[in-house]
Amino acid sequence: MGLQVVRNNDSAPRKILAAVYSRISTVGHGQDSTMQTRELIEYCQRRGWEIFDSYVDEGVSGKKDSRPQLNRLMADAHARRFDVVVCWRFDRFSRSVSHLCRALETFHALKIDFVSMMEQIDTTTAAGTFVFHVLAAVAQSERQTTVERVRAGLRNARAKGKRLGRPHKSVDVDRINTLRASGQSWRSIAAAMKLSVGTVYAAARSHHAKALCA
Repeated sequence: MGLQVVRNNDSAPRKILAAVYSRISTVGHGQDSTMQTRELIEYCQRRGWEIFDSYVDEGVSGKKDSRPQLNRLMADAHARRFDVVVCWRFDRFSRSVSHLCRALETFHALKIDFVSMMEQIDTTTAAGTFVFHVLAAVAQSERQTTVERVRAGLRNARAKGKRLGRPHKSVDVDRINTLRASGQSWRSIAAAMKLSVGTVYAAARSHHAKALCA
């Protein structure tokens, strides 16, 4: 995937802009996000990258796909405001393989590279790109396994005679017809019976169709 250096003129290449992401799950229990951020900034400086911004989520679990600073980072990524995302470890970015891979796929599509400093995974290199493809394959396998488990569960439930889907509501069609005959609208009838307009209308039509066929 490799970093692409865009030249502003014929002689001076534009500096690579790096977004630094740090996260700690709990605050005040020996965890300190500043250590992660400091080491990440030093790493970027050694590589000659300019820090665009630091994104720090504190007291937020890595199991959550939605986090304030991660959301801000992803929004800035879509705006193409930096060239590479640098995190301390994979699990600081996400504890879910599927979520991690979705983010990496997004970065790949936006031509943004990703570096996990401690694991030494760097998609600016051929080895890092290979790891990205391996992770994507693992995530795809995980999704397929989940789908197959759900399908197997549904087949097992049907085999045992269990009814699937939403439970059917008991609808008083006679009351619907009485209210309708008195001039009330479908909406007012639905409100009175605490049902949706669609349910009331469908029940009335079904009853009418059955009466015609009788």
